[in-house]
Amino acid sequence: MEQLKLKALAKINLGLDVVGKREDGYHEVRMIMQTINMYDRIAIKKINEQEIKVKTNLYYLPNNENNLVYKAAKLLIDEFKIQQGVSINLEKYIPVAAGMAGGSSDAAAILIGINKMFKLGLTRKQLMERGVRIGADVPYCIMRGTALAEGIGEKLTPLKPMPKCYVLIAKPGISVSTKLVYGNLKADEISHHPDIDGMIEAVNNNDLTTIVDKMENVLEGVTINEYPVIEEIKNMMKANGALNAMMSGSGPTVFGIFSDYAKAKRAFQIINANPQVKQSYLTSVYNNRR
Repeated sequence: MEQLKLKALAKINLGLDVVGKREDGYHEVRMIMQTINMYDRIAIKKINEQEIKVKTNLYYLPNNENNLVYKAAKLLIDEFKIQQGVSINLEKYIPVAAGMAGGSSDAAAILIGINKMFKLGLTRKQLMERGVRIGADVPYCIMRGTALAEGIGEKLTPLKPMPKCYVLIAKPGISVSTKLVYGNLKADEISHHPDIDGMIEAVNNNDLTTIVDKMENVLEGVTINEYPVIEEIKNMMKANGALNAMMSGSGPTVFGIFSDYAKAKRAFQIINANPQVKQSYLTSVYNNRR
């Protein structure tokens, strides 16, 4: 196998709670993660030189060890002493620095691709164990589907598939540092926590209405305080037919959940025309696992 083409899918957080801060500085979380039908395209090709070449369609992305796809490839090439190199072409469509795990999903795809291309024989679990060294979201991006994420995000419990629905994505023209958001979060002062257990029950009951009613993200208080446009986009989605709307991850991307495609399409047209929205997409949930 000399070359591979892969899709790296984005995620949203249907629920995001922070339950504490660890001594090492990381935050303990409980999140409901969901893959959606939005993806980056990745092509991997074997090369004879013992190096990793990364090319992207975005001029401002690094093409060295500061790119997560480079780190993922290097991790397996070094561990298994692979005597060849790889050329990676990354076409980004998932918004960057947007709370949608784009970089983590790209890294996950590379781990899967290198494992397959060089016939390393690693199981999904073994890939996930290695993925957490690159980033907390990488194990989930290897698994995909609907899942409860705990710990720093690496402890995963698969859930039943999310009911069929449509997802409207809108990213304002700002980027948000996850590190900065968590750094400004006062975990010990959170007085209200999302009902993650109630959402799990709703997912298991295939109850879309209750799922969207329980959508909450404790990081919104930090990010929206800095960027009020996020709240404006949420309200705009709800005013145009979304069952509910929420910020994904640490932001600034907002997603709205729709049960009716016609309403979702009309809302997309309105959101897409808003000058405060830089990128918008209309898609659906993706429930297949690796």
